Order: sequence, then C-alpha cells, then structure tokens
Amino acid sequence: MNTNYYFSMLPGADAEELVWLQELTKNYNDETRQRFIAIYSGRRKDPQTVLICCLIGFVGFAGIQRFLTDQIGWGIAYLLTLGFCYVGTIIDVINYKQIAWEYNKKEAMAAAALLGYNF
Repeated sequence: MNTNYYFSMLPGADAEELVWLQELTKNYNDETRQRFIAIYSGRRKDPQTVLICCLIGFVGFAGIQRFLTDQIGWGIAYLLTLGFCYVGTIIDVINYKQIAWEYNKKEAMAAAALLGYNF
C-alpha cells in the first residue's frame, strides 16, 4: 500500500514531516507501519493546537504551548514572567511549527523505539 495513504490522516502535517516519516518507516511492513501510525498519531501534536496555545498566552496564561510539548521548565518560566513580557510568546507564535515539529520528531523516534527499531 502507498505510504502516503498512512500519513495523509495526520492533521496539519507538512511536506517536511511526511518525507521524514516516510524515510523513518521505509523498512516497515504494512502491519508495522499501521502500528507505528497508531502510536504516533496518539502522541503527535497538531501545529494548529500549538498555535492556539501560544495565542492563549496573550490573555494571561503564557506557556501552555511549552507544557503541551513537555518543556515543563520553560512552561513555568513563561507562566511566571507572562511569556517573558510577551516577547517569548510572540517568538513562539512565529515559531509554532518548529516547536510542534521538534516535539513530533521526538515522539516519532519514541514510537519507532517501542516497535523495536533503534536508531
């Protein structure tokens, strides 16, 4: 089956992520690829969700995007400093795709490790 079919179900996935996932799973058979997608899609964060969490930072709850992506220390720092006086929040709004991509890449590697593929 075409690998694009498996990854087309991921919301907000851009071309870079799709190419990276295809390369990561190129040696998987169909069953393993389906298990990978099930694990990865459960852990993956949609970039739009990260953007919404960044925007919430402008109404007083800064850092939610950092908590969402398991960057607890940064989340606490953002929360206590109002997103570094909104400057950090503005930078995160600009870089929300990169924040989501770094998190998703780490989770894809963890999903691959769960299936027994070590890199």
